[in-house]
Amino acid sequence: MKSLLILGAGGFGRMIKETALALGYEEVLFLDDTAKDDDVIGRCCDYHLYHRDYSVAVAAFGNNKTRLFWTQKLLEEEYEVPAIVHPSAIVSPSVRLEPGCFVMQRAVVNMNTTIKMAALINSGAVVDHDSIVEEGAHVGLGSVVKAHCVIEPGRKVEAGEVIFSTRRTIEGADSRSLEDAIYAFGFGDCCSYVKPFGEGHINETYAVYLPDENGNDVPLFVLQRININVFKNPDQVMENIFGVTEYLRNIIRQDGGDLDRESLSYIKTKSGDTYFEDEKGQPWRCLHYVPNSVCYQQVERPEQFYQSALSFGHFLKQLGDYPADSLYETIPQFHDTAKRFRDFEDAQRKDVKNRARLCHPEIEFVLSRKSDCNVLMEQLEKGVLPLRVTHNDTKLNNILFDKDTDQGLCIIDLDTIMPGLACNDFGDSIRFGASTAEEDEKDLDKVHFDINLYEIYVKGYLEMAKDVLTPAEIESLPWGARLMTLECGMRFLADFLQGDVYFKASYPEHNLVRARTQFRLVKEMEEQFEKMHEILKKYC
Repeated sequence: MKSLLILGAGGFGRMIKETALALGYEEVLFLDDTAKDDDVIGRCCDYHLYHRDYSVAVAAFGNNKTRLFWTQKLLEEEYEVPAIVHPSAIVSPSVRLEPGCFVMQRAVVNMNTTIKMAALINSGAVVDHDSIVEEGAHVGLGSVVKAHCVIEPGRKVEAGEVIFSTRRTIEGADSRSLEDAIYAFGFGDCCSYVKPFGEGHINETYAVYLPDENGNDVPLFVLQRININVFKNPDQVMENIFGVTEYLRNIIRQDGGDLDRESLSYIKTKSGDTYFEDEKGQPWRCLHYVPNSVCYQQVERPEQFYQSALSFGHFLKQLGDYPADSLYETIPQFHDTAKRFRDFEDAQRKDVKNRARLCHPEIEFVLSRKSDCNVLMEQLEKGVLPLRVTHNDTKLNNILFDKDTDQGLCIIDLDTIMPGLACNDFGDSIRFGASTAEEDEKDLDKVHFDINLYEIYVKGYLEMAKDVLTPAEIESLPWGARLMTLECGMRFLADFLQGDVYFKASYPEHNLVRARTQFRLVKEMEEQFEKMHEILKKYC
């Protein structure tokens, strides 16, 4: 006969008797210190006397302390102390039920939750996923414990009360906005720590560390705050990014590639949005970290530059059939060099920080090249050059390389994905990668345009993209290099004149130094322009 001994014959004990009978127990008897009913066979202290006749027992007291005390006594006596779950309750198979706990009528306990020893989940209560109800606690009638909560030992959650998760401290989350973003993407209860990541000029970026299957903390996600001073419509930025990356994943899947490493993979918030907006109105986005990868800030070996050419050429080829006109122009006229010249003239005329007096030679350098700024835009307006899906920031440090093979893996920093000219993407790579010095090198004697690196890039880029590009686009590539370098120098100089409102500056003259390096490269490109065209013909 299946028998159960219950310590406590009060109202709760009687409820447990009904539940036990519904669960198939045939004989249910009580021990109680005051009750005198026929089914009460002794006092609670007699529990050790009845162990010979009854091997299964529970302590069913409404008082949390009493229920826990007697449950511990029963376990010490080596009774079998089961968890009692009413047949009408809904309990996930992944829930851990410890000895002597109770889940009553129509209660709901969701996945990955732990109900510890002698805890009580009363009728109609809900305990959501990944929560812990500690020893001897009581979740009252119709109350709700939300996900990722911990109910302390012996605590009583009153009837109808709603318990929200208490945030844990996350090391490295030094602002409320960052902490909110971590929770918005669902990492708040498992994140080990966060720390700054990358060397970008525009966005604030963090690596999110979580435990792996071995318990080691590893970077699994990258969290970024989008700079709304630059990207004023983050919804459009993210719609472009999700559209392009999901399209690329399909291409990579068809080609049998590695979906986790050959394209960035962005995730949505817990509420299904493409980004999270914090209480200050700042947007945050999240993507998967690409393991075993490295990002180079400068060309260290010619092979790296060749690999970057293959990567950006392949990127253009992969998106050859993507409808460019479906993308938002998130920064209007971003690479309209004629407009950039007009913007520069405006910044120079206003001189709001009184800095023009510090850079007269650089200002004259730009003004003397006004006619060059129209070359590509006139070809676009005449239909000679088509619009394509372009990255618009094709520096070497926007490529992830495999740490082991040093081959290009995927293109990153997709904020500026927009309709644009292929020659501008090509040109921005040359501007950055065919220089012998870093972008902010103060000693201009170290800054030169390396024609050999230019040739290496032309070779790799056309190996991937020449079948996609039109003859006119191929012919425009050297102009792209020359004008993207001039345009970037204009932007650095204009930002210097305006007080460093766009690019991050580490010291007051930082953007002026950057402008000077670009103008040195422009001058040397002009001197070698004919040779640049000859190299292009060689690989066509």
